[in-house]
Amino acid sequence: MSSLPPDLSSLQLLNFVAELGSLGQAAERMKISQPAASKRLTMLERRLGLTLVNRDTRGSALTTEGKAVCQWSERVLAEVDALMTGVAALRSGEGIDLRLATSMTLAEHFVPRWIGTLQRQRPNLSVSLAVTNSEQVSALAARGQINLGFIEAPALPPGLDSRQVGTDRLVVVVAPQHPWAHRQEPVDLDELAGTRLIVREQGSGTRETLERVLAGADVTPARPLMVLDANAAIRSAVAEGAGPAVLSAITVRDDLAEGRVVEVAVRGADMRCQLRAVWQKDRSLTGAAKDLLQIAAHTPPRGAITPE
Repeated sequence: MSSLPPDLSSLQLLNFVAELGSLGQAAERMKISQPAASKRLTMLERRLGLTLVNRDTRGSALTTEGKAVCQWSERVLAEVDALMTGVAALRSGEGIDLRLATSMTLAEHFVPRWIGTLQRQRPNLSVSLAVTNSEQVSALAARGQINLGFIEAPALPPGLDSRQVGTDRLVVVVAPQHPWAHRQEPVDLDELAGTRLIVREQGSGTRETLERVLAGADVTPARPLMVLDANAAIRSAVAEGAGPAVLSAITVRDDLAEGRVVEVAVRGADMRCQLRAVWQKDRSLTGAAKDLLQIAAHTPPRGAITPE
């Protein structure tokens, strides 16, 4: 068994075998010969140290282990598809049919998948995507420089129409060795406000929501410990023990599950924020923009996001 991860084409082959029940048909779907497919599948089994497929004259059927690997690999392949869709949108130039902008959190977890769904419905559609903070997205939308934007915000900025596509919540996170990780009582709002935190930059929806929460404290909020403009940088700083941070729950979902950071309960604070699609006020959405809004509003969410 190798410690290296399997290649994506082998995982895709396994998924096709599961779907079609035939290695030959899976090979045809991937436009490779059956011997090549058989060799690729055997190499995948050796790499993982598992028997994934039972082959006989009646066809090919996944083993129990193969079904588990197939289920996990579906998520990997979906994320890679979202990655490539997002990359293509970021590098788009002339001849754009749909211009979009999104905040960092939505870009990391949702918008590329929504674009992928739209492009399967409209194969010839050309999309551009700008990734920035919520304040800049709102400004682009208000000036009519984009067709549609996606932001995290506690309130709707002026000059925009919007539709809520979900809700998220902010969480306070610390490293496992931080004193807050072991306390029995929640942190109250005054203590949170008086603590130097690692925060996002001004203009981000996460920062705006946090500042509104801290405004309810009876103490003047402490100045930030660090100001970083990327969720990944904050997550790393927290995990390394630099200090507490406030981030979107969906952003730290995997870190929490794997024990890299610990969530700290906060007493007396409403940490929820809305995820919104926004566009220029009094401008009707049509065509691809309207379709994308419908996809965003109705796609089953993952993690902390909950549709209205």
